[in-house]
Amino acid sequence: MNFFEAMVLGLVQGLTEFLPISSSAHLSIVGQVMGGTDPGAAFTAITQLGTEAAVLVFFWRDIVRIIRHWFLSLTGRVPRDDPDARMGWLVIIGSIPIGVLGFTLQDWIETDLRNLWLTATMLLLFSLVIAAADRFARHTRDLHQLTWRDGILYGLAQSLALIPGVSRSGGTIAAGVFMGYKREAAARYSFLLAIPAVLSSGLYQVLKLSEEPVEPAWGPVFAATAVAFVVALAVIAWFMRFISTHTFTPFVVYRIGLALLLFGLLGFGVIEAR
Repeated sequence: MNFFEAMVLGLVQGLTEFLPISSSAHLSIVGQVMGGTDPGAAFTAITQLGTEAAVLVFFWRDIVRIIRHWFLSLTGRVPRDDPDARMGWLVIIGSIPIGVLGFTLQDWIETDLRNLWLTATMLLLFSLVIAAADRFARHTRDLHQLTWRDGILYGLAQSLALIPGVSRSGGTIAAGVFMGYKREAAARYSFLLAIPAVLSSGLYQVLKLSEEPVEPAWGPVFAATAVAFVVALAVIAWFMRFISTHTFTPFVVYRIGLALLLFGLLGFGVIEAR
């Protein structure tokens, strides 16, 4: 992978990570179109460090407040039912499912689950799930109403993102909207919930690659990560404004179109399924 290809993939990662359209699906497709190969789960996980850094910057004040109140609640200096202390616990609890499944299914995640036939199917299937959530849910609850049960359900929904095509933000936001949360509230918790999982996965892949006998081409990978950070920061700001006044219909239509395109590319042998 050269610098140009890496930076294009970083652009794709930044544009798609926080929209409910599956960044891993886009990276796989664009990677094959440009270089003939899927950039792989390791590249995806590392470049996600850039997009997650954008979350840390955008929600910096919220994150610092949540961490501070969570620690203070352990010593009794802040009530245990303090909203920010509760949010800290809810992020921890919601991160458990993807942590357990990600470790257990690691080999499948890096191989069989990256089959593009499966990716196209998930793009299409979850476009219907997101559309149903958007159409039939109540959209009345705020994050201060988040319960332990809801946190676990959010976490289970996030673990579905281990399958390319589902979309981490798509799965978790749809779950939140189904549970009655407002779109912007569901998105905010979705982004906060992703922090532990994405950071641990990305750092694990960095350590894993650094132990390989052949030194990885870190230059292009770091360039892609930097591009992903800058683009993702702009996308988060736009997306949070957009969903406060709009539905998810444009993303649903896009997912359906991309799924049909992907089925066509696979069927005509333009790209390979694995």
